[in-house]
Amino acid sequence: MNQPNSEILKQIVRVKMPFGKYGGRLLCDLPIEYLEWFKRKGGFPKGKLGAQLETVYEIKLNGLEEIIRNLKRHYSA
Repeated sequence: MNQPNSEILKQIVRVKMPFGKYGGRLLCDLPIEYLEWFKRKGGFPKGKLGAQLETVYEIKLNGLEEIIRNLKRHYSA
């Protein structure tokens, strides 16, 4: 994965999952198990949503949840 841009980082604490089991939940609050399921089932959706989900996945996979806490503090609506 490439370095996430700052706009995607801002979006993951503002944008809600548009569908599925966790529809309506902020992307940053999706459980890692759900993100891993996407990865196993053929990858993340194409486009902006896929980039956002992959960013959250990489943050959580690498134990960097502090990034999400800081983003929430600064950018949540």
